[in-house]
Amino acid sequence: MNKTVDVALIGGGIMSATLGTLLKKLQPDWDIEIFERLGDLAQESSNPWNNAGTGHSALCELNYTPQKSDGSIEISSAVKVNEQFQVSRQFWSHLVGDGSLPEPSSFINPTPHMSFVWGETNVEYLRKRFEALKDHPLFAGMQYSEDPVVIHGWAPLMMPGRRKSEPVAATYIPSGTDVDFGALSHHMVDTLVESGAQLNTGIRVTNLTKQRDGLWKIKLRHDVGETPVEPVTARFVFVGAGGYALNLLQKSGIKEIRGFGGFPVSGEFLRTDNPEVVAAHSAKVYGKAAVGSPPMSVPHLDLRVVDGQGSLMFGPYAGFSPKFLKTGSVLDLFASIRWHNLLPMIAAGVSNLSLVKYLIGQLMASRETKFAELKNFVPNAKPEDWYRITAGQRVQVMKKHPKKIGVLQFGTEVVSSADGSIAGLLGASPGASTAVPIMLGLVEKCFPERMDEWRPKIEKMIPSFGQQLSDSPQLAHDTLERTAKALNIHP
Repeated sequence: MNKTVDVALIGGGIMSATLGTLLKKLQPDWDIEIFERLGDLAQESSNPWNNAGTGHSALCELNYTPQKSDGSIEISSAVKVNEQFQVSRQFWSHLVGDGSLPEPSSFINPTPHMSFVWGETNVEYLRKRFEALKDHPLFAGMQYSEDPVVIHGWAPLMMPGRRKSEPVAATYIPSGTDVDFGALSHHMVDTLVESGAQLNTGIRVTNLTKQRDGLWKIKLRHDVGETPVEPVTARFVFVGAGGYALNLLQKSGIKEIRGFGGFPVSGEFLRTDNPEVVAAHSAKVYGKAAVGSPPMSVPHLDLRVVDGQGSLMFGPYAGFSPKFLKTGSVLDLFASIRWHNLLPMIAAGVSNLSLVKYLIGQLMASRETKFAELKNFVPNAKPEDWYRITAGQRVQVMKKHPKKIGVLQFGTEVVSSADGSIAGLLGASPGASTAVPIMLGLVEKCFPERMDEWRPKIEKMIPSFGQQLSDSPQLAHDTLERTAKALNIHP
């Protein structure tokens, strides 16, 4: 007889860690087993050097506040992302409070968030954006300036060497955060294991089969050596395997995955660990993407704090690889093509030629051209201080569309079977920052019959559950204050 567990989590990143922790809090008697292909947890997209570590709350990311045709600023996406991050903050605060997470500074640190632009058109846009957000309760404390002296005080590294005649503007909000999602994943899984969950590393899931009894049979192999491992059966399966989630959901045979494809995009950053350079910059600064460029191209200069050590990263510089993971195969993209997703993938590609043009431009760009982009942010940057690092693979969702045959979707999407016995996460940013609300949505979708029992427990962990902070300035203020105190992230 195969071993049977209540919950099987495939992938050892922030999504599986979050869902496993949620389910263990809601149903402590459930058996949970985690399968990670690599030798350690959080080595792909959750690794701190494979993402920017921004606590994505739209405080500085300009792609969440597009300018409409009438010149006004649309803030609904920014408010939504901020609301989602506050849910994550509440959950982490609860885990710190009950001892499930250690000292908050081991995974989250206060880091001001800034938007920075130059040129008259962009300055006018940022001024309008500030006016649209400054009185919103979730964006309280945001400051705006066009004064180079003030901006120098916020970001000393960015102003020296800049032409005095060039119009500049910036917003500054001290309540932003830098999050090490790798450390957070490790902390949560460590606590899960202590409470009885089983972690299997170096084990690859090769197939998922729904049995007649309703259980899922999970075929396994050692990733090194390819020797088989005794199969496991599970009552519920979550596929949180990053770019490999698409392939595994296709193997499961659920009809809900039909029509979905994936487009992989690799990324590079320039990084410096020079103490003098790092000491001159203590914020995450996001600029404005060039006209016609995709959201993934938004340039940013980030302070990163990993294992207590500060570094700076600038990017992203996009590239292309057919791999769905950094440690994946060059055949991943081709292996994902099916009869049911071929047309949607072609249609999505044809309707996103600007993305193709952008990727080709990035691939052909010289080192000097790429460094010139950094100098837009740091005019006095020296090449010898910076070195290139390869970030994680991002697999953008491509799916059917009733009017366009297929579309390329930026963001994340949960795909689950009709009976709720299996679910997986596809897509990319701002996934990690919004892991908690995404997994809460999955729980509601896959376990509707248990929500009456679980709701009081969820509300204890996340007091605003079922409410919108933006509808109540007092609730928003109290929630922000409480979680900032619990996570020790008061600016």
